[in-house]
Amino acid sequence: MAARRALKAVLVDLNGTLHIEDAAVPGAQEALKRQAILQVQMTNTFLRGESCLFTSEFSFSRLRATAVMVRFVTNTTKESKRDLLERLKKLEFDISEDEIFTSLTAARNLVEQKQVRPMLLVDDRALPDFTGVQTDAPNAVVIGLAPEHFHYQLLNQAFRLLLDGAPLIAIHKARYYKRKDGLALGPGPFVTALEYATDTKAIVVGKPEKTFFLEALRDAGCAPEEAVMIGDVSRRA
Repeated sequence: MAARRALKAVLVDLNGTLHIEDAAVPGAQEALKRQAILQVQMTNTFLRGESCLFTSEFSFSRLRATAVMVRFVTNTTKESKRDLLERLKKLEFDISEDEIFTSLTAARNLVEQKQVRPMLLVDDRALPDFTGVQTDAPNAVVIGLAPEHFHYQLLNQAFRLLLDGAPLIAIHKARYYKRKDGLALGPGPFVTALEYATDTKAIVVGKPEKTFFLEALRDAGCAPEEAVMIGDVSRRA
């Protein structure tokens, strides 16, 4: 039998798994306070060349007491990481800022890597996560969930930048997302509209793209085969 790989990181989806907007998923806080045990199903993750399934029991507090790193990942683009943390703390979640990895972080990393000046089609509350990024004379378009900005004038401005060759960076392409009052349109339809109008393909940085998880794991300092992911769905809309 091949050697078992050591578990180094656990990625936990935030929205839908621990909370929905300003409401906590029932029992989620207790799961972070040792009162609930998570059953983590891991298939072909730590055993090389073996088709086997085994179950390990973890609590987040137990994980934090070991060398295993916990990262809470999210596609939210409606608010900065700091605002998100404040909301989670009001819901009595025991989470620190350095444990959160967002799609906004992934988008900023790509903007800095490409050294572009983005037109930011994001919610105003998300702008603090782009502090210091040059946006004058934009030569790229970054789009997230920004209902207040999804109107003809701004979308047409983005359209013209893309026609001039600017890259389109989509923070994610979710078709819809869950709110307390029901499902709502996500950024995906607007990204697809710009792709269609300009005959271009967006670079997607958020979940469920492979690059998002690789960035989160790079931040945690481990390889994919040394981590597990806990989420609310197996297919992201």
